[in-house]
Amino acid sequence: MANPLQALRNLGQSFWLDYIDRDLLDTGGLKRLVDEDGLRGVTSNPSIFEKAVTGSTSYDAALSSYMAANPGSAAKDLFEHVGIRDIRDAADVLRPVYDASDGADGFVSLEVSPHLAYDTQGTISDGLRLWGEVNRPNLMIKVPAAPQGFPAVEELIAQGVNVNVTLMFSLEQYEAAARAYTRGVARLADPTRAASVSSFFVSRVDSKVDALLDAIGTEQALALRGKAAVANARQAFQLSLRLAEEPEFKAQAARGARPQRLLWASTSTKNPDYSATLYVDELVGPNTVNTMPPATVDAFRNVSNVQSVIGDDPEGSAKVLSGIAALGVDFQKVHAELLDEGVIAFIKAYDALLVAAESKARAAAGLAAARS
Repeated sequence: MANPLQALRNLGQSFWLDYIDRDLLDTGGLKRLVDEDGLRGVTSNPSIFEKAVTGSTSYDAALSSYMAANPGSAAKDLFEHVGIRDIRDAADVLRPVYDASDGADGFVSLEVSPHLAYDTQGTISDGLRLWGEVNRPNLMIKVPAAPQGFPAVEELIAQGVNVNVTLMFSLEQYEAAARAYTRGVARLADPTRAASVSSFFVSRVDSKVDALLDAIGTEQALALRGKAAVANARQAFQLSLRLAEEPEFKAQAARGARPQRLLWASTSTKNPDYSATLYVDELVGPNTVNTMPPATVDAFRNVSNVQSVIGDDPEGSAKVLSGIAALGVDFQKVHAELLDEGVIAFIKAYDALLVAAESKARAAAGLAAARS
């Protein structure tokens, strides 16, 4: 049977991995995903790095040696020493994909500090700093899709930085991100190498909306469980088609600019009653990306039929959303809560990551001293 992950590329969708750690790089696992499964990119976030650093001993030696060479280092410096190494190494593994696609794919994403989610200038400064520190053309800087993030997206793009706009849940966020990207490329003398994705989150929408539908409890409400996220994403795809035809973007496309792609994020299924590949199967389509955690990747390898469905029945997806809204679900409130919850979750993970990095560095340094 043909590899379903490879089949996605034939349908115009890029498969990215929503995961990174040192072992994946050191064992050649990432390269195998590129060679055997057609992997086209990698995304990271503070939660992923927090699990990577706290969940293994793979970072201990590098952390302790950095602390020994740089006594008094801040916890942020300790993490970035190992985190940036991971990002650089992953970017190097994916560099052949980037080169072969002429810069259209092969990216690795690194997020600015989540503490800066509502700080435009702070996001710009941190994004430029990380871009320079990593020093790889196939890096994407992740910027949260808060209102303060959109001017930062424009400025970073205008300064030649690739951007992944993250924590996106609503059509309004997506439209703002797409327009910010267009304004940014309009400021570039040569926009042909500019690259950006809008990370449109999926499963978290269903988790939030399903709880509200359960509380309503009617037969009509329960029948709509598990449908909001896919309908929301499909409406975003329809919006992407309309935005691509607007004069503002067409003027940049005439200069060689690529469109900002939609990336389906948060694609692991949270409800065990739903298919493990629900948020891949239902969102396959051209000029899009799906970033999957390892468990979803493994599950999708067993899918027997992969079809381009993202553009199917746009009226039906609109009807699903209007039907849920008619029951009293306030999508504007849902999306605002999801953004705030996402930022808070990343801040907690980031802070825990810094504590763990410093703790591991000191523990490993103390053990080395005791052995000497």
